[in-house]
Amino acid sequence: MKADRDLIIIGAGAAGLTAAQYAARANLAPLLLEELASGGQALLIDRLENYPGFPEAIPGTELSRLFEEQAARFGTEVQYTGAQSVTQSDGVFTVHTDNGPLTCLAVILATGAKHRTLDVPGEKEFTGKGVSYCATCDGPFFKGKPMLVVGGGDAACDESAFLAHLSDSVLMVHRRERLRAQRALAERTLRNPHIRVRFNTELQEIRGSAKVEEVALLDNKTGSTFAEKTAAVFVFVGSLPQTRVVEGLGVKLDEAGYIQTDQRMQTSVRGLFAVGDVRATPFRQLVVAAGEGAVAAHAAAQYIDELKGDAYR
Repeated sequence: MKADRDLIIIGAGAAGLTAAQYAARANLAPLLLEELASGGQALLIDRLENYPGFPEAIPGTELSRLFEEQAARFGTEVQYTGAQSVTQSDGVFTVHTDNGPLTCLAVILATGAKHRTLDVPGEKEFTGKGVSYCATCDGPFFKGKPMLVVGGGDAACDESAFLAHLSDSVLMVHRRERLRAQRALAERTLRNPHIRVRFNTELQEIRGSAKVEEVALLDNKTGSTFAEKTAAVFVFVGSLPQTRVVEGLGVKLDEAGYIQTDQRMQTSVRGLFAVGDVRATPFRQLVVAAGEGAVAAHAAAQYIDELKGDAYR
C-alpha cells in the first residue's frame, strides 16, 4: 500500500480550502488541485455580508484570497491542474490529472456544482451586477426594490419566499402552466401577498447600463413580449453537481445527482469524502461548506491513521 501522499483534495472553493487547512494542521501534507482559480462560487459574490467574523461586507474575491493564504500558511501544496478522473486499486486512489497521475490514500472531493444558466442576452454581462444565483447571498442588497425570480421548482419557491421578506414586489416567472415545486411549497408561494407569479412566461433578455434595470419577457402562449422593470434577476433553474471525476467509482448519488455522504462526509466509497455544493445538503452556503471541509479533513485523518495502523500490524 504505497502512495505518493496521504491526501488529495480536488477543488479549491470554501469547502476544499478549509479541508486543506485542517488537513495541513493534522500533518497530512495535503495536495490541493484546482483547475481554474481558488474561491469557487465565492468569486461570483460581489459583496458577502453574512460570513461570520466580518461585520462589514467583504468581496468574495477577498475572502477567497484569505482562505487560500491561510491554507498555504499551514503547509498546503496547491497545483493548478484539471482532474479528469479518480480510480482506486488495493486501497490506493489514483487521481488522473492534466499533468499526469497522482496516488493517495484518501480523496476529498470539493468540485462544487455549476448553476444552470438561461443563456439569454445580458445574463453573463450582469452577473454580479444584479443577476444572481443565490438569494441569501445577494437579496439583502436589493431590499425594498422590485426583484425577478426565474424558475418554478423547490429552490425558486424557497428563494422567492426569502426575497419576499425583503421586498413587497417579487415577480416569479415560470415557463410552464404550474409550479414544479412540492405542492405545499407551491401553495405557500401562490398565497404570499408579496409574490406575483406569471406562468407560461420566459425571460428573453436582461437590460441595463451599469446594473440591471429591466427585463424582456415572453408570453409563450400568445407569443407577445413585454418589458418589466426590476433591480435584480435571481435564476433558479437547477444546478449541475460536478461529479464526473468519480463516475467510475460507483459513488452513491441522490435523485438530483448530488453525492450522498454520512455525517463524517464519507461517501459510499471508503476513503472518498465529499464536501460543499457537490454533496447532497439542505442548505448551500459558504459557512456550511467550510464546516463540511473541516469535518471531512478530520474524518480523512482518522481514516488514514487506521489504514496505516492496519498496514503495520
